[in-house]
Amino acid sequence: MTLNTEPTVLIVPGLRDHVAEHWQTLLQARLPKAASVPPLEHDKLSCAARVAALDEAIAKIDGPIVLVAHSAGVMITVQWAQRHNRPIQGALLATPADVEMPMPAGYPTLDALEANGWLPHPRKPLPFPSILGASRNDPLGAFDRAAAMAADWGSRLVDLGEVGHLNPAAGYGEWPQAETLIRELL
Repeated sequence: MTLNTEPTVLIVPGLRDHVAEHWQTLLQARLPKAASVPPLEHDKLSCAARVAALDEAIAKIDGPIVLVAHSAGVMITVQWAQRHNRPIQGALLATPADVEMPMPAGYPTLDALEANGWLPHPRKPLPFPSILGASRNDPLGAFDRAAAMAADWGSRLVDLGEVGHLNPAAGYGEWPQAETLIRELL
């Protein structure tokens, strides 16, 4: 029996789950060993349900794992890391949604986030290497707040420039830098 040593990239999407033209969806389709946390059928705003779904997805993978999280998926990943102790090779944390600050219209309110277990976000260092990519003009999280998260979590901060929320609304489809950052975690 040979050991499975090539890591599986596990995609951790945000609250909007899987969007066909999103860089995470396109990345998963390109990589030879990739999986994704499936969308929730119920309790879509529940942080605990999202963390449980991530844990279930991790449990199904044999061998090393690199997490690739975006937006609220970053918060799901960080919440999961505070509650579970499974080995993770590393995590790419892209444009975290700052759940402690009011979000634009169309996103959950602070009261809804608090009622569903998102607040406060964890501040303890992550137990695995991580890279946090932060945008200079993200409507869901100020750069200085993302930099503070990176410091709290022990993540290497990468200034992505002005990329908005790094989603299709900000002009991203493909995001080639993701693969470069994942390779750094390997």
